[in-house]
Amino acid sequence: MLFAPYERVRYARSPLVEVICQLRFPTILSIGANEPAAFQEAVRRDFPRYLVRQEQLPPRVVKKGNAATLETPKPITNYHFISEDNRWKLNLTQNFIALSTLNYGRWEDFAARLDQALAQFIQIYQPAFFERIGLRYVNAISRKRLGLEDQLWDDLIRDQYLGILGQPDVEEGEITKCSLDVETPLVGGYKMKLHTGPGLVGGNQGDKEVKFILDGDFSAAGQLAADSVPAKLEDMHRFAVCLFRGAVTDELYQAMGPTPLAE
Repeated sequence: MLFAPYERVRYARSPLVEVICQLRFPTILSIGANEPAAFQEAVRRDFPRYLVRQEQLPPRVVKKGNAATLETPKPITNYHFISEDNRWKLNLTQNFIALSTLNYGRWEDFAARLDQALAQFIQIYQPAFFERIGLRYVNAISRKRLGLEDQLWDDLIRDQYLGILGQPDVEEGEITKCSLDVETPLVGGYKMKLHTGPGLVGGNQGDKEVKFILDGDFSAAGQLAADSVPAKLEDMHRFAVCLFRGAVTDELYQAMGPTPLAE
């Protein structure tokens, strides 16, 4: 089964490189028109660093009658609120709020930080509803870090996530590129976008070790009330846990140093 239940554990050598939660809402023009001073004051204790950037969206095709033109949207103001250690970040634009971290420990800690920031956002800006809730887990599995440099990917990752690398007559060293990309609905009205395959982390800057990327993006869409957010995130977190555990072999699982995690 794709999402068979597994016991929750904490990994001593976790491959997680980033966890991101984004909530999109109907445009609130006041966010882009004025600096979010009240919101900054509400979250400043945990996110004391502040940056603001203008981000240009890609051009889009606009149809006018029988003709189509390429239109460049106006830049979007993206406000960054960053923790003292630079490992946690809140992003706020006129269309979304997001929390990301490079230092994920356990779901309850991440959810608590998100809950605090989201409560302040809702109190200050009062969004009518959320249009999309997304939760993304990006894993980069390093054979070197785990002492598994003599192992092939098909010893560590289950065949359904390997593509052609899962075939016994394929030499891993001869394959220059191999990835799997899936988009599928999930039970309960959720969706999943999944990317897997060997690759470099950080855009080929510095670290040259090829790692196995397991990138799962889970989402729900519609007119979603604020009070529905916690339950939907719990469901998406459960999908992410089950997907990861089902994707790794027992050898890789043990190498990551699992310890049972009390609920």
